[in-house]
Amino acid sequence: MKKEALEQAIGAYKIEEECIREMVEYFDEEAFAKAVDLLAGAQRIGTCGCGHSGIICQHFSHLLCCIERPSRFISPAEAVHGATGFLQEGDVMVFASRGGKTKELLPILDICKTKGVKVISVTENMESPLALGADVVLKQHVNRETDKYNAQGTTSTTALCMIFHSLQAALIEETGYRNEQFAVIHPGGAVGERLNNKAL
Repeated sequence: MKKEALEQAIGAYKIEEECIREMVEYFDEEAFAKAVDLLAGAQRIGTCGCGHSGIICQHFSHLLCCIERPSRFISPAEAVHGATGFLQEGDVMVFASRGGKTKELLPILDICKTKGVKVISVTENMESPLALGADVVLKQHVNRETDKYNAQGTTSTTALCMIFHSLQAALIEETGYRNEQFAVIHPGGAVGERLNNKAL
């Protein structure tokens, strides 16, 4: 391995550590509480994003299902071809877009507003269309990406993950979700074995 490659690898840890520490400074308790209230009260939750943001949205939908908040990732391509029928009035759509201007998401925002679906947007740009059109905006802070060109979706995905993880942690408390419930829906793998043996 080149010396420069090792330096870049170690530097990636430092960059992302710094980002997570800085994120706390941008934590808006009021906005976060509103987001938790919306997610806790929704019968269905959609998540939507493009590229790396979309992949992390898929992860968030799975996390929500794991605490029995029915959720589905709605791909931007399918959303404008009928998939937004999954969401009904009073449900919630979570958009993720660092710049808040992702053109594929804007028609979906319009659909949500027409249907009475509540919108939570996670973005770095608080003046963007996705931020201005949302019911709640959660600030995404990114210091820089980990590659030397500051171009690949690395630190930004970690920052988005952190926001989603904090929402799930809060929702567990807000909804009174119990580990025994998780044992019922997660019998598979080492986690399922541990949970269900403990239940016995």
